[in-house]
Amino acid sequence: MSTHKTRSALTNTFPCVRCGLTVAAVAADGSRRNHCPSCLHSLHVLDRVEGGPSECGARMVPISIAVLRTGDWMIIHRCTRCAELTSNPICADDNQLILMRMAVRPLAQPPFPLETFGDL
Repeated sequence: MSTHKTRSALTNTFPCVRCGLTVAAVAADGSRRNHCPSCLHSLHVLDRVEGGPSECGARMVPISIAVLRTGDWMIIHRCTRCAELTSNPICADDNQLILMRMAVRPLAQPPFPLETFGDL
């Protein structure tokens, strides 16, 4: 086992792969966390397709927000190496500015010209 994994298991923290922040694996609300609360980046350690550990290990970039029928928000991450998409629940202490930027991006930058609404 690597030193990083041993240290993480003992201290229940991990360093952010993007900003370097030391992140507690348990969020303030008691939920498990796998992403940085500051920049929302993560590490590709779980293979969703195979259901086990991932051999990839690359950085997971937050690309979007999904809202479940229950009203819970999920962060959508994309792996920078293999392009796998994952979803993870947000935590109470996640950066609200980044979350809102991702949530309103489709409205602020629609995939079609807004002028077309004038013709309807």
